[in-house]
Amino acid sequence: MMVHDPQAVRRLVAHAKYWDKVFVIVGLLCLLVGVLTLALLLAGLIQDGAGRLNWDFFTHFPSRRAERAGILSALVGSTLVMLVTAVAAIPLGIAAGVYLEEYAKKNWLTEIIEVNVTNLAGVPSIIYGLLALSLFVYGMGFGQSILSAGLTLALLILPVIIVATREAIRAIPGAIREGAYALGATRWQTVRDHVVPYSTGGILTGVIIGLARAIGETAPVITIGALTFIAFLPPAPVGSEFPFISFEWLRSPFTVMPIQMFNWMSRPQAVFQENAAAAGVVLVVMTLLMNGAAIWLRLRYRKRIKW
Repeated sequence: MMVHDPQAVRRLVAHAKYWDKVFVIVGLLCLLVGVLTLALLLAGLIQDGAGRLNWDFFTHFPSRRAERAGILSALVGSTLVMLVTAVAAIPLGIAAGVYLEEYAKKNWLTEIIEVNVTNLAGVPSIIYGLLALSLFVYGMGFGQSILSAGLTLALLILPVIIVATREAIRAIPGAIREGAYALGATRWQTVRDHVVPYSTGGILTGVIIGLARAIGETAPVITIGALTFIAFLPPAPVGSEFPFISFEWLRSPFTVMPIQMFNWMSRPQAVFQENAAAAGVVLVVMTLLMNGAAIWLRLRYRKRIKW
C-alpha cells in the first residue's frame, strides 16, 4: 500500500522505531537474566569452595578425610579423556563436514545422512553411553578405560563438529571457489588452500564448544564404568626407555571431574560439599577458558580474511 501523506509516513517510521526499542530492551533483559543467573551460581560456588582452592587441593588424591582430599586423579583423568576425544573427533568431524559440503553428491542418500547427523546432535548423552558400553567396553574389549571414555565423548561431539564445519564452509562466498577454478586449481587445491583456511575460525569455534560440552558430561562416563574413587594415576605416556612413548594409559581405569564432584556431593558431611564446590569452580573456569579461546580464535582468523 502506497502512503503519500508525509505525516503518515513519519508516524509509520516512529511506530517502527518504537517497536525496535522495545525489542532491544526485551532482548537486553533476557540477556541480563542469563548472565546474572550464571554470575550468582558462580558466586555461590566460589563462596562455598574458595577455602579449598589451594595447591594441596590440586596435588592430592581423593581421600575419606575431606580436609586432605584433592582432585589430582580427576584432573589428570579429565585431561587424558579430553585428549583422546580431541584426537578421535576433530579430524573425523572436520573431514566429514568438508566431504558432505564440498564433495558429496546431492541425492537422497546424502539427505538422509544430513538429517541423521543433525538429529544426532540432539540425542541425550546417556544414549551414547549405552551405545559405547556395548560397542567399546564389551564389543571391542577396551574395558572401562580412558580409551572407551574418550571414544564415547568423541561420538557425542562428532555431530556438533560436523554441523559447525558445514556451517563455516557455507559462509565462504562462492566467488572464492569460482576464482580458484578460473585460475586452474583443482577441487582439492581449492578446498585445501582457500575454503578450509577461510573457514578455520568457525570450525575451531565449533570444535572448542563441542569439547567444552564433553568435559562436563557425566551420564556417558558413568554408564561405561568410570570410578567414583581412584587414588592413583595412569601410567605415564612418556617413559625413559625406548621407544619412550607408552600407550598403556589408554587401558587404565579413570575418573573425571564431574564424577568426583558427584561422589563428594553424595556425602552428608559439609566439608565434602565444600570440596565439590571447589571442584565445580575449577570445572567452570576450564569451560569458560575453552569458550574464551573459541572467541579469541574466531576473531583472530576473521582478521586474516581479506576478500
